[in-house]
Amino acid sequence: MTPDDADGSTGTGAWVGLFSGGKDSAWAVYRALERGLPVEWLLTVHPVGDSYMYHVPETRLTALVAESIGIPLIDVEPDSFDAESAADSSTQGDDELEPLEAALADLADDLEGDGGLAGVTAGAVESEFQTSRIEAMCERLECDLFAPLWREDPRELAESMLEAGFEIVIVQVAAAGLDESWLGRTLDYDALEELEALNEEYGVHILGEGGEFETLVVDGPHMDRRLDLEYETEWEGTRGRIRVSEARLE
Repeated sequence: MTPDDADGSTGTGAWVGLFSGGKDSAWAVYRALERGLPVEWLLTVHPVGDSYMYHVPETRLTALVAESIGIPLIDVEPDSFDAESAADSSTQGDDELEPLEAALADLADDLEGDGGLAGVTAGAVESEFQTSRIEAMCERLECDLFAPLWREDPRELAESMLEAGFEIVIVQVAAAGLDESWLGRTLDYDALEELEALNEEYGVHILGEGGEFETLVVDGPHMDRRLDLEYETEWEGTRGRIRVSEARLE
């Protein structure tokens, strides 16, 4: 089943939301819940260092976000992927997928008497690198893939998130045109206008699909309580991130 037409029509078991805390994975979970898919687990992979497959910054905050959403969280903590020294991106992507697939396979075994694993949600927009691997993984696990952002217009997706009430904070930037002032900034309509201009000038993806920036959803209609943050910024000349010192649900 291709990610753009997956609808969870096969199977009656549980769904798992692949969840980084960022806007895209949060939107996929939100849309799945809207559709009535039984998302019974969220799953976060916590990379050590850089990663080809996963969102990296502040993934530890997904525990609080999951509590606010009201869905249990599965933490997957692999060894370092050593992405900085990877010689082949394809092999690296396959290697990084292994701990995620192993965790889902274990969960599927645990759920065998309760309908099994029906499917997973994913927040991919345009990345064939990530989506092809997740789709192949779902085929091996014999479950569906729900990817509601896949091949949708980036600006329309961003506006849909804002219209739904998502409060999105930029937690990392790494692209020409994105300076330290973007760290901790709320992704709102003004920011979208600026990102469109940066897209024309530098090719920055409006949703940060190429790793230009990473986000954290601190509030939304799927959350009972807003996530409040205290943080400092770190800047390294061409890239930077926030470092959260305290986080709590309001």
